[in-house]
Order: sequence, then C-alpha cells, then structure tokens
Amino acid sequence: MKLKKLNEGLQQSLIDCGLTEANQMQKETFSTIKSGADCLILAPAGSGKTTTIVLNVIQQLVKEGEQSPRALIVVQDKEKVVEMLAMFEKLGAHTDLTVYGTHDKGDTDYDKNYISGGIDVLVGTPHKLSEMLSTAGYNVNRLKMFIVDDADPMLKLRHETKIARISSSIAKTQRIIFATDLTERIEALADKMLVEPFEFEFYDEEEEQEGEDEEDTEDEIVEEK
Repeated sequence: MKLKKLNEGLQQSLIDCGLTEANQMQKETFSTIKSGADCLILAPAGSGKTTTIVLNVIQQLVKEGEQSPRALIVVQDKEKVVEMLAMFEKLGAHTDLTVYGTHDKGDTDYDKNYISGGIDVLVGTPHKLSEMLSTAGYNVNRLKMFIVDDADPMLKLRHETKIARISSSIAKTQRIIFATDLTERIEALADKMLVEPFEFEFYDEEEEQEGEDEEDTEDEIVEEK
C-alpha cells in the first residue's frame, strides 16, 4: 500500500495478503489517525473499516512495548471479535504484537490471567470490557488508542453508557469512532467521547451515483417548469 512511512513489517503483510492498493478511506484517514487526533469516521458496510482499524493500530504500536494494553477496540459481538483477531493475525504476521479478544461467552478469570501476562491490543464487546474494567481486569493507563468499531448496532442495543463509561475511565488517549450513519445517538456519543475530532464521511459509488441522478432529475423538473 502506498501510505506515507508505512512500517516495513506491516507493508510486507499487506503484500502477502494481496492488499497492494489503499482504498479511499485508508488514504484519507491514515495521516490524521497517525497524528493521534480524535476521529469520527462514517462509511457503509463493506468499505474496509476493519482493515483500516487493524493497519492503523499496527502502525501506531509496533515500535514499542508495554505490559498493559496500548489499544482497546470495542466490537459488537463474539463474531466481530473473531473477525478482528483474524485480521490482526494476517496483518500483524511480521510483528511481535500480542492481540487478545474477550466476549460475553468467555471465561472472565481466564481472560484476566491472560491479559495480566502482557498484551498490546485488547478487543472485546461492550458488556465484557465494562465488566472487566469494574473488576480491574485490565489497565487503561498505557492506552494510546481507544476505538469503537461499527458503533451503530451497539448503540441500538443501548450500549452507549458502557462505551462512554470505559472512555471516561481513560485519562488520555486517542479516541476513534467508526459508524455507518450520523444518527442522533452517534452524534451524542461523539460529543461525549471525542475532543475536537476530525470527521470523515465516505459513500460507495452506487450511493454517490444515485445522489447525482436525483440532482439531475430535480434539475430537469425545474427546467420543464
């Protein structure tokens, strides 16, 4: 991928996976995310949000290590945890990053023991991460990135209180929210979490074409009148 100053190990993993060209989202958000700024990124399903999250986390964390997690990623459910871990395994193949996932169906004591051994990235569901935070299951003092992936379905299940609580427990970190649409709930969560965020909005080509067609139709109607 032609992204500025991309880590060599990450670059090799991207090539191994056949990801040689960055998409629009990855091109436009890479420098801003790399700068450490808070972001709200809106894009449709299938636009590469998971890949964007993973490559940016690897880029940010690969050069240093801590005993405590340096990136915390909130996802909807167990299936999303598995999907995110699989992407980290692919793109992190040439790094030493340790990534761990926790979800509502997992064993909390086992999770705590594993995390206490030292990890770089923790991926989990809102309920499980909130529950573990309450029982000192992980340390947030070394976090560099706090990311909410696909916020829309989580907010429909009214997990915003849990997500906001986790965020408020972190003194200083970069916060990024990924979502599909800018709903009132997304906007309210962004207002609570993000500090002077950069906002990005992406649409697929079909949606853009539909919008252009609608504008053309409106123009024709005006001309006919």
